[in-house]
Amino acid sequence: MYAWIMLVIAGLFEVVWSSFMKVSNGFTNVPATIATVAGMLASFILLARATTKIDLAIAYPVWTGIGAVGAVLAGVVLFREQLNPATLFFVALLLVSIVGIKMTSGN
Repeated sequence: MYAWIMLVIAGLFEVVWSSFMKVSNGFTNVPATIATVAGMLASFILLARATTKIDLAIAYPVWTGIGAVGAVLAGVVLFREQLNPATLFFVALLLVSIVGIKMTSGN
């Protein structure tokens, strides 16, 4: 269970670094650039630790899925990005897929 918690936190750090990357202004905003790199490091380190207990074939898609869905939500909430209903439907499918992978993984 501890590995899954690390994996979820790693996925959340994916959202952190991608959000800071957006506000880094092409890496010209130094504090946001530092936050981007710190988020990346935290995400990769936690993913690496999680894969000591969770198969890569399970951990990697869950990690990227959490990051993808989280980045979409961050874009909508923080940056007021507009998504059409079809896009929202496919984001929902990503979320269902993440849950499905967890539920069927046997971990």
